[in-house]
Amino acid sequence: MRTPPFARCFSLLALCAMDPAAQAYELYNEGDGASVLNADLSAGFGWFGSSHNYLGDPQKEPGRMRWQEGYVKYGLSGATDKISAGTLYGGFALLSSGTWGDGDAGAITAGNERRTAVEDAYLGWRSGDLMPALGQDGIDFSFGRQLVTVDGFLITDDGFNPGKAFNPVAGGREGHFDRGGAFYLGQRLSFGNTAVLKIGGSEGLHGSLIWLKSDNPGQSKTELAVATVDYTTPVGSIGSTYIHGLDVDERYVFADRAERKGMNVYSIRGQGNAGIENADFAFEVARQEKRSGSQRAMFFDAGYTFADVKGQPTLSYRYSRYSAGWDFLFQGGYRKRYQGEVAANYAGSVTSNMQINDVLFSLQPSKNLTLNAMVFDYHQLSRRNEQDFSAREVDLFLDWSVTEHITLSPLIGFYTPDKWLGNGGNQSGSAGTNTYFQFIVWANF
Repeated sequence: MRTPPFARCFSLLALCAMDPAAQAYELYNEGDGASVLNADLSAGFGWFGSSHNYLGDPQKEPGRMRWQEGYVKYGLSGATDKISAGTLYGGFALLSSGTWGDGDAGAITAGNERRTAVEDAYLGWRSGDLMPALGQDGIDFSFGRQLVTVDGFLITDDGFNPGKAFNPVAGGREGHFDRGGAFYLGQRLSFGNTAVLKIGGSEGLHGSLIWLKSDNPGQSKTELAVATVDYTTPVGSIGSTYIHGLDVDERYVFADRAERKGMNVYSIRGQGNAGIENADFAFEVARQEKRSGSQRAMFFDAGYTFADVKGQPTLSYRYSRYSAGWDFLFQGGYRKRYQGEVAANYAGSVTSNMQINDVLFSLQPSKNLTLNAMVFDYHQLSRRNEQDFSAREVDLFLDWSVTEHITLSPLIGFYTPDKWLGNGGNQSGSAGTNTYFQFIVWANF
């Protein structure tokens, strides 16, 4: 079975939709936030369809797929400064997810996945004004099961959510990698065990030391050590990330995952407006050193919002490039610039051996409605002894906050590959344009 398209993880719909942690129901509040306890609830349900599939099965003709995904996340979070110094905080949440119908178009889920499991279980402490030299909350230490994101594109979350159809190991049993489905909605974001120390707050010179251990079999239960250092000013930040691979679980190793043990990754990155009002720039250049040799990846994007124009249109361009043996690690898409709907989710690898150009145009006619269009060009760098995933894609979508708690996100996409299953590609039926649609309801309470 082909290596799956992990880089997707979530649509730009989720970028523009609500933050699942943005709202909560306050159960208790003592002394203007001195002690707070919140009930957190978020949910999503989506309907999906694709006129072609990417199962790698020539018997599946004409290839049309229809499926549904859903999740509910529910739990408690809180904080208190009623301790000798600083603020103690924590959270606990469960997440229930499932996939129905045909399963997704990329052979990740089968349509019969269901799971309820602990998603968050963490505890942390912030120093407040205890150490003035380090700034407000100059020390922030947390541990447990939690979401961890590192600036840039190397570590976004642990959000790959395979189902029973995903079986990259020859002779592996059904469900060996099953994480409960909802592959596209993918809200199982937390790493199984973590320890995170942040030093210096978020301004000036600051950094972090991080230990991550994934319990995700689709990530071979990778264990990493991470260090970051950043310098942040009002016009932007410049920083560096170092990652060292500590271990993987041999029972779930496939493709090049065994090389994560002992791997070293180095990157330089930056983001900000460079002093240009309404502009936005970001870049990262990264290098991996592993047993098979050195690999490189990079991206650069630049955008501008026409703030004085009605609808405040935004136009941005991104260029990204990944060498043939690049390991995507925990690259995701939520609140990051994703790499396409069909291409990155279902149709093939876009985070190795690939050069991508994409353009985003966004318009906000009202504060509750955002219209978006994205155009992608995927060019495979080397075509020796492997499938060709070169293609073009156009995605049109909107996000409409119909109430304080409900957002609707419809999308239609058009994906045209250079090759199909019959001549070196992966799309069923032909190399004609695949029409893809989805309609997602997001809810927060």
